Order: sequence, then C-alpha cells, then structure tokens
Amino acid sequence: MPDKNIDKKILDSAKKEFLNKGFANASLRYICAEAGVTTGALYKRYSKKEELFQVLVQDVIDDIEDVIAAKSIDYDDPKLTYKDFYDMWSLTEGYLEWWYDFLSQRRDGFKLLVKCSEGSQYQNFQHDLVERICKESYKCYCAAAKRGMVRNDISHRELHVLTTSFWSTMYEPFIHDFTEEEIQLHCRLTAQFIDWHRVLGFREPQI
Repeated sequence: MPDKNIDKKILDSAKKEFLNKGFANASLRYICAEAGVTTGALYKRYSKKEELFQVLVQDVIDDIEDVIAAKSIDYDDPKLTYKDFYDMWSLTEGYLEWWYDFLSQRRDGFKLLVKCSEGSQYQNFQHDLVERICKESYKCYCAAAKRGMVRNDISHRELHVLTTSFWSTMYEPFIHDFTEEEIQLHCRLTAQFIDWHRVLGFREPQI
C-alpha cells in the first residue's frame, strides 16, 4: 500500500529548500535527502522541479485570482454613485490590513512567488499580478473619467507604473520577513503615503 506521508514529506522538504535557496539553486537531491525518500519516489510523483514548485504556489495564485474576480463589477452600471467610485479608490488602513492578513495566511506560498521564483515559470509573478490588477483598475478609472468624476488624465501605462509602486509596498514586507507588528505599522504608513484620490483627481464627495 502506498505511503501517503511521502507526498507531505517531499512538499515540506521542497518548500524549505525553495525558501532557503530559491527555485534556481534548489536541489532535488537535497530535497529527497531531507524528506528521507529516493529520487525515484519523487519523480514518480513530480516529473521535474518546476512541477514541484507549482504545487506549492498554485493555491495562492488561485486564491488571489478569486479575490480579483470577486471584486470585478460592471463599472458602467448607472446605479454606481460618485461616492461608490470614490470609495473604490480609498486606501484605508483597514483595506491594507485585510490584504496583509489574506497574504499572511498564505505567507510561505506568497513568499515563494515574490522572492524565490527566479528561473521558474513564475519569475514574472510580481509584474503579472500588477498588470492583472491594473487592467481591472483602469476599467474603473475610465468609467469614472467618462462620467467626469476625475480631473486627471491617466494612461494605462502610467497607472501600471503607479500600481507597481503600490504593490511593491505589499511585496516587500514578505520579502524582508516583517513581523505582524511591523506589518501593522507598515499599513499605517502606507495609508498616509499613497493617496489615489489626489493622483486621479477625485474631489471628496459631498455628504
């Protein structure tokens, strides 16, 4: 009867090796030795190092995609008010804390993607995630601009650069192993540092 514990041993060992050395420098032989399995046992389950890395990060990628998809709406809906659009661009501590809590629950997998993926098919993960988010954000901006809600003319390329800057503040705490206390401080500082309303030219809604 197959030993079901072998998969967990391999994945635990692989995660440790990838986190310590990165994808490019990780050794399958070392992974097997640490897991206490033969290379044959590993190859029976994972055909190559790339597949092993993918298994460790796929859930994180899927979860992030689910969040983005859930936040996607019809920005041309006439029921959306000025305040609705204004709130979509409100960068509050609560919003940042939600994202950091979400990513912290997936810390190892996210760290593999943003710090340890060089040489793998995910080496452009940071850029690809920014572009995925920017594409959705630009739809929101264009809908607001069409209705005269924003004063500044922002191109998709410019928004991509600005979104890259913002998401760098999301990546770095995981790259540098911030503690929970450091992340809480980082949330407060980031909320003060970035003002999307000013960037896009939103006026504060009248109550």
